[in-house]
Amino acid sequence: MNSFEILHSTFYIRNSFLILVGLLVSTANAQLLSQKSFSHVNSSYDEQSPFISPDGKVLYWTVANHPDNIGGKKDPGDIWYAIWTGEEWSLPLHGGKLINDDGYNAVGGFSHDGSRMFLLGHYPSGNQPLATQGIAVSLKTNEGWSAPENIYIPYFLNRSVSTQGYISATGEAFVFSADSYSTVGAEDLYISILRSGKWSEPKNLGKKINTVYQESSPSLSADEKYLFFASNGRKGYGSFDIYYSERLDDTWTNWSEPANMGANINSEGRELFYRTYPEKKSVLFTSTLNSDGYGDVRFYTPPKDLKDSLIQLRPDTIVKMIEIKRDKPIAGDEKIFRVFGRVTNSKTNKPVTATLTFHSDSLFTTVAALDGRYSIKIPSVNEYSLRIEASGYVSNFEKLDVRTYEMKSLELNFKLQPIEIGATVNLKSVLFQQSTFSLLPESNDELDLVVSFLHVNPKIEILLTGHTDNRGNQKHNLRLSQKRVDRVKAYLVSKGITGKRIAGKGFGGSKPIASNDTEETRRLNRRVEFTIVKD
Repeated sequence: MNSFEILHSTFYIRNSFLILVGLLVSTANAQLLSQKSFSHVNSSYDEQSPFISPDGKVLYWTVANHPDNIGGKKDPGDIWYAIWTGEEWSLPLHGGKLINDDGYNAVGGFSHDGSRMFLLGHYPSGNQPLATQGIAVSLKTNEGWSAPENIYIPYFLNRSVSTQGYISATGEAFVFSADSYSTVGAEDLYISILRSGKWSEPKNLGKKINTVYQESSPSLSADEKYLFFASNGRKGYGSFDIYYSERLDDTWTNWSEPANMGANINSEGRELFYRTYPEKKSVLFTSTLNSDGYGDVRFYTPPKDLKDSLIQLRPDTIVKMIEIKRDKPIAGDEKIFRVFGRVTNSKTNKPVTATLTFHSDSLFTTVAALDGRYSIKIPSVNEYSLRIEASGYVSNFEKLDVRTYEMKSLELNFKLQPIEIGATVNLKSVLFQQSTFSLLPESNDELDLVVSFLHVNPKIEILLTGHTDNRGNQKHNLRLSQKRVDRVKAYLVSKGITGKRIAGKGFGGSKPIASNDTEETRRLNRRVEFTIVKD
């Protein structure tokens, strides 16, 4: 049976409700956005594609492989719902046989007044077998939702076993993912527009949006100007991250460069199904990070002093996280600190157009290094992780501690190595407990950057090497360095990198890069590196 299905790749999902820029939340909405309110929703099964009804009273979502689905545990997904009680969402209720069958079922959106619910996929009619694909609509009646009526979209084709889609609030735009006629990757994003009562032939959104990998779970802002989607074809925090892009004209193929939504949304898990709710000053999506099962519906509340670093998802405007600049300190900022510099090619010293990402516990922002130059103002009371990334170059990672009231600016220049056989990277922030091969938690940021680099460059193979200083028993040091290499490889493999792409060898203290005479220089010798051996 052909039907719309929610795309699931290899690993993850995360967070959910995001309170937006400069808007106060009422007590009722604050309760709506509490973690406790979702205690009944998330389960040991896979929660997907959440939607809140326009009146805010009902939460709909898809649950995969639940024993009470129409098709039982083999059922890829049925629609379930919960009622808002005033304090929390009720116990989940199955959506019933009218809007569910033994295929994949999911909500794709609602009309503005809530009288129509759009469903992803076609439904059998009477005894007629299902032989079509597309979307369907169910009408709200006194008895509940009516039997779905299939909607015809000319030349609709989805060769993939999984798809996501979103019908805009106007009911006139349907954006979806599919492996179709003009797909350049595993799944691409498409748009179909309702004109004069008829849906247009799907149009590919173009190469600015679509990569050779997977784009999935798209949605639109209320004014249809901004596209939100998940992708594993870009440099992100995990396998799938949420991105956004601005539509620049009415062709639906001219878009701004997609921007990562940042660490407040994305994680080392897998983020999908990003939905905006301007009237509730919130965003809804799902994540696999620390989930009860595979994916959970969650929420996130940013600190109040970070209002201007978030995206304001009102129907008429959006504040970008790219190139955030503050001329005066805002409430909560103790001091503003300027970081500036150049990014250049390590071999030619020519400027490199790169993206620099500054991430702390409470702040995420990115700045573009156009013609190799960048400048950004950030609070000076934080320690930052800094990622420097550019197409065709090995990504770089640095720690930046600006927790000082004395300095007003700092020049940081970076040299990126071109991707080529023999390029070696010292993973300076990959650390272990003393005399063990147990990774310290602060190692994850740099290792996740390696994961992202290998995902974006799938043909590259690397050699991991482990090194110690020259103190102690050399045989022990050799064994320890090998175990540390094995531990780093295990981490990369756990994030979806094929083990065949990673070789590893421990050298103990036989290859120092500094003197072993002082503790400061010995620390430089205790390191893990990777070298590109195939590109």
